[in-house]
Amino acid sequence: MKQTLFSLVAVLSLAGAVFADHAPGNKVLVLKNKDGVAIQGYDPVAYFTDNKPVKGNPKISSDYEGAKYFFASAEHKTMFDAAPAKYAPAFGGYCGYAASIDRLSTISPEWFQIINGQLILQHNQKAWDKWNADLEGNVKKANANWPGLIARNGTGGKTLVFLNKKGVALDGYDPISYFADGKPMKGNPEIQSPYEGAIYHFVSQEHRETFEKSPSKYAPAYGGYCGYAASIGKVRPADPLAWSIVDGRLIVQHTKTASELWNKDAPGSKAKADKYWPHLVEAKAGKKDPIDSLLGRSMLDLAKIN
Repeated sequence: MKQTLFSLVAVLSLAGAVFADHAPGNKVLVLKNKDGVAIQGYDPVAYFTDNKPVKGNPKISSDYEGAKYFFASAEHKTMFDAAPAKYAPAFGGYCGYAASIDRLSTISPEWFQIINGQLILQHNQKAWDKWNADLEGNVKKANANWPGLIARNGTGGKTLVFLNKKGVALDGYDPISYFADGKPMKGNPEIQSPYEGAIYHFVSQEHRETFEKSPSKYAPAYGGYCGYAASIGKVRPADPLAWSIVDGRLIVQHTKTASELWNKDAPGSKAKADKYWPHLVEAKAGKKDPIDSLLGRSMLDLAKIN
């Protein structure tokens, strides 16, 4: 049984605490699911008006900083639209305690507080207890760390990630294993962490913690889609067992043939893929089926990108 504490709002006054809720430059960093929904579909306004987590209605939604927010009523949507920064959770909806130790971790919607007018979410009771053991100190640490977390891991808002039917990236292979072990290893579904709308599995808690410190460093380039396809302006599936590490980035390919074509000039292929990928994200993000035909025209032809 969940403790009644979960449904209470702690309204605290912390001198000098200012929550960092905006990204440096144009980068944003928001915890969202594979459908781009924040707070697992819970209504952000309800935390303030109802003092408890309330599931939102997908038919009543708003977009903010690259994520969708659902609301329990049209009134709540109107309130959010008038002041989204007021109601959107601090730290992009990631765990407040994790931010205080310079990591990105998922949350459970029932673990929440409102501090200085900002909604703060936590991963679980352990995170809640550690956060509240030194509340003022942890708020300061989270605020200090958040701009760096955004700078390292933020995006332009739109994301495009290759997932299996369960919303898992790399088909469940541990992204850290490619770097640490020199080979892909299947992760444990019970040891997972989210990033850019995807779930990643890990072989150990140590690997999960390493990932959470800088997920953009270890998540596959080009959203885990085929690197060679990206280099010719296409979005194609990838096999996590067809891989290489180029300039410190994990690159996965569609087939052995794609790997061979990529490796004819890996630095040149990566330069092209790096150039074209933002355009592909802009054109394909949010589409139900972003995959291009093998023989069809590329985005380069359609958009006349040089």
